[in-house]
Formats: sequence, C-alpha cells, structure tokens
Amino acid sequence: MIEGTLGAALAATRVLPVVVLSDAAEGAPLTAALAAGGLPVVEITLRTTGALDGLAAAVSKVPTALVGAGTVTDALAATAAIDAGARFLVSPGYDDGVVEVGRANDVPVLPGVATATELMRARAAGFDIVKLFPAAFLGGAAAVAALAAAFPGVGFVPTGGVDATTAADYLAHPQVLAVGGSWMLDRAMVAARDWEQVRSAAAVAAALGVAS
Repeated sequence: MIEGTLGAALAATRVLPVVVLSDAAEGAPLTAALAAGGLPVVEITLRTTGALDGLAAAVSKVPTALVGAGTVTDALAATAAIDAGARFLVSPGYDDGVVEVGRANDVPVLPGVATATELMRARAAGFDIVKLFPAAFLGGAAAVAALAAAFPGVGFVPTGGVDATTAADYLAHPQVLAVGGSWMLDRAMVAARDWEQVRSAAAVAAALGVAS
C-alpha cells in the first residue's frame, strides 16, 4: 500500500506538526523552520483561504520537507490539494471520495477514526495506519490503548488536543507511530515571522519523539 511510505516517514519523525496558515506567505518559511528543527513531515490544514497557495509554496521551496494537506474532507478538496502538490492527505474522518482520489493519484491517505466501527471500516478498505481524532476528547492515551488491544496490527497517529505535556504518554505506546499537534507553533511567534523561534520550538518537539 502507498500508505506505507507515509507510515515510515511518520515513524521516523514521530511528531507531525499540524499547521493552520493565516497567510499563504507563511507556508514556505514556516515549513522550512519546522524541517530545520527536525520536523520534516508537515501537515498544512485546508482551513483557511491561503492554505492551498501556502502548501504549494512549501512544496516547491522546501524540497527537504514532506508536505501534506490536512482537514481534507471530500474528493474536491483532495483533488485541489494534490493539484497544489500535497504529498499526502489527512482527513478528520473516513471519506470514500478522499480515499479514491488519493489512491488514484498514488498519494497516501491518513484517514481519521473516532470509534472501533470506523476503524473496522478503515481496515476493510486496506488501511493499517489511522489518525485517532480528536484523541484527547476520546480519552487520550487510554483510548489508544483500548483500541490498540482490539486491533494489534494497526498504527495510530493521535491528533486533537495533544500537547507537549501529553505527547510522551501517547508516544510510549508501541502502536503509536507519531502524534499530531500544533503546540510548537505559538501564534504570536508565527505572526511575528520569528522563524528562528519556530525552529527552536520544533527542535524541542522533535526531541519528544527521540526520547520516547
């Protein structure tokens, strides 16, 4: 499965920064700072009007990073993200259209699940790596442990409410490939275009993955 390449990248970095751009101009320098700090796999969410342009700039200007699109909720968004250069797609839930577009274009998809039923659906479609969302509100590391016990062959990427304090708890579980979050992206720091501070914060976050 093409998702294996994404899984390997996530297992290597263990922390997936979830980026919400307020301005397309932030895309490339923000991604470069994250990569320089040790977080080269970056999810740029499609939550703002400048997201696609920012993603395209990051892909073209930061070749050392693996840049994907997040909050991909339907086939139309998936197509637009791939056209912008997204190397992978992340969805908050499971959508057949997103999966079909991703696989038709050989672009890995990380589908979101919140229940055992949704996880079974993802497995039936051939996925063995899923995003658990919103992880903190589903029970945190305990929820991961409960699902992992029932599905020992599945790798999890908990996202949603994960922060510097709880990341290590998730990463301690052997079935957690990586955690996703935005805690290393202080909005004031980004608004000030203080890319060195972003790099420094990314390095601290990256160290959580190394230490786990």
